[in-house]
Amino acid sequence: MILAAAQTKPIRGNIEANLSDHYNLIEFAVQNGAQLIVFPEMSITGYEREDAQKLVFKKEDSRLEHLKKLAVENNIIIIAGAPIQIESELFIGQFIITPDNSVSLYTKQFLHEGEDEFFQSTFDYNPMVEIENQKISFAICADIDNPLHPENASKKETAIYIASIFFSPNGIPNAYRDLQNYAQKYKMNVLMSNFSGESWGSPSAGQSAFWNNKGELIGQMNDSDSGLLLIQNQNNNWISKIIKNNVTD
Repeated sequence: MILAAAQTKPIRGNIEANLSDHYNLIEFAVQNGAQLIVFPEMSITGYEREDAQKLVFKKEDSRLEHLKKLAVENNIIIIAGAPIQIESELFIGQFIITPDNSVSLYTKQFLHEGEDEFFQSTFDYNPMVEIENQKISFAICADIDNPLHPENASKKETAIYIASIFFSPNGIPNAYRDLQNYAQKYKMNVLMSNFSGESWGSPSAGQSAFWNNKGELIGQMNDSDSGLLLIQNQNNNWISKIIKNNVTD
């Protein structure tokens, strides 16, 4: 099994450029055999609150067509985020695009303070996927601050817990502490994708990472690069590789 966490630098308000960056990183992931790639919270638009309504996506959005095409042609699961409108309500969500040309939605369940002015939360959209008989669950940012979230994932026999986040340099130590604890406590492998650079006018911390189901940190990116953290399972041992600027480390 090969998984990829994308660490990206969104351009504020430029959906076309951000999608182009997604396409490039998906191609890198495919070239390295990845079966799944995950992007950070609201990766297509960058993290937004006040402007979210102007940047909103819907489930059947035509701007997803090329992502769907890449998923089908390359047999890869793509997880990309945006503000998503469902009926008349707005959610922080992500599209889970699978090789069978289908799109399912995950919506953030636990909101940060201030997000509830712009977004709703719900437990109604919480799909799982499987790769090689391993069940995979999803989380977005503040979801990982609430211990109920990983506990509920564990109850569904989650083997791999994937978190898309926008954490600042001040917040990232807590994210590392919590995700390591969840990996160890629930015996789940944990993959995390964060922005590098700025979003919403604020710095992000990068440091996308992976912990195995013993809570051991297997791989992490630095705080500034964009690229991919690739994780591969070889004979029940996970190894990592970083790809940045088309160069392998």
